[in-house]
Amino acid sequence: MAGKWRPDSWRGMPIKQVPEYPDPKALASVEETLRNFPPLVFAGEARRLKSALKDVAEGKAFLLQGGDCAESFAEFHPNNIRDTFRVLLQMAVVLTYGAACPVVKVSRMAGQFAKPRSGDTETQGAVTLPSYRGDIINGMDFNTASRVPDPQRMMRAYSQAAATLNLLRAFAQGGYADLHRVHSWNQGFVEKSPAGERYREMADRLSETLDFMAACGLTSETTPQIRETDLYTSHEALLLPYEQALTRVDSTTEQWYDCSAHMLWIGDRTRQPDGAHVEFLRGVKNPLGLKCGPSLDTSDLLKLIDILNPENEPGRLTLIARMGADKVEAKLPGLIRAVAKEGRKVVWCCDPMHGNTITSSTGYKTRQVAKVLTEVRGFFAVHEAEGSYAGGVHFEMTGQDVTECIGGAQAITETGLADRYHTHCDPRLNASQALELAFLIAEALKKKRVGEVSRRAVAAF
Repeated sequence: MAGKWRPDSWRGMPIKQVPEYPDPKALASVEETLRNFPPLVFAGEARRLKSALKDVAEGKAFLLQGGDCAESFAEFHPNNIRDTFRVLLQMAVVLTYGAACPVVKVSRMAGQFAKPRSGDTETQGAVTLPSYRGDIINGMDFNTASRVPDPQRMMRAYSQAAATLNLLRAFAQGGYADLHRVHSWNQGFVEKSPAGERYREMADRLSETLDFMAACGLTSETTPQIRETDLYTSHEALLLPYEQALTRVDSTTEQWYDCSAHMLWIGDRTRQPDGAHVEFLRGVKNPLGLKCGPSLDTSDLLKLIDILNPENEPGRLTLIARMGADKVEAKLPGLIRAVAKEGRKVVWCCDPMHGNTITSSTGYKTRQVAKVLTEVRGFFAVHEAEGSYAGGVHFEMTGQDVTECIGGAQAITETGLADRYHTHCDPRLNASQALELAFLIAEALKKKRVGEVSRRAVAAF
């Protein structure tokens, strides 16, 4: 790993979760075409995100990272993009207003097409086929032709990512994110939920605050921060031929950036220190994420931190803990202590989704909202006990009115999962459930802030 890095230095190294394409020439042709396409994001944007994450690492802001489990070609629609963006805005407002904390917004959109799988094959009845690995690789339909990895899918993924980014930028900078629209961000099915009621009450208070600010001369016209927001993109850097093809040298710094997204992360299944995914991402200058599951020991974690962030740069590396509700309080403290002892500067983020996946009695892959919330509470409790900063949350959600996760204020049951179970891979929180999570986090952040103020007051007295 100490050798000279190149965008292709990962090739020939041990690699997992990447398919074997039947036609290497067709794959090479697609990679060459993508290398000549414009970048999807710009190096300067990635640097701005890294600077914002530096504030998170220093306890001055909070990371909100969320979006689809796996974007699909079939569900590509501007309304779906808008609705997911809207929920992220709602959650960010809940956190910012309720906890008086700046929020760094990072979406799992415009690139989250590939998914790791627990097995290389899937069996239905007497038929065994390659696993579905996301629309950028193969098709979801269970037939031989659909499951063959097709490099042309990378072209369609690039096109969809570019269109999604274009719309997200328009929403973020074109007036849709104006705080005066805070009431209009609510959706029909959310309005009928308890979380929606809490949101309306908060929106009323925010509107009063904005009216007062306007009376003082601070309006959308005079204060861009009221009408615009920064939204960054991220995805798991799983399909390395695609990632390498979109890696560029920044003309201002002469450094390499993966221009497929602002932030890339390494999954729990591909974090081998001597593996191809770690090798590739160590060389790009984007902010990075690293999923940390219950099997990760402290020595491997410190080794990975040394590889991915050798200069100990705050904002470069986010550690995304995905332990499961039943393991977070047992497994996370040791990792936190090891990182703190070595003086490593990282963002600690909670993924309460992936460690809490179950199969319902009706055969659906699902998650219990109660378990998701329990892991978040455990994450905050561990950091409070260790004296470290719980800096973010990373979750799978959608703005659509789906029934994929059990429970929550809507009380979705196992039998109710079939009503609107639309995911192509993992179950997602719907908007109402996502807002429940936002209010829980806001209360935890507010409690911590009030506690710190009280402690400073006592110390000063």
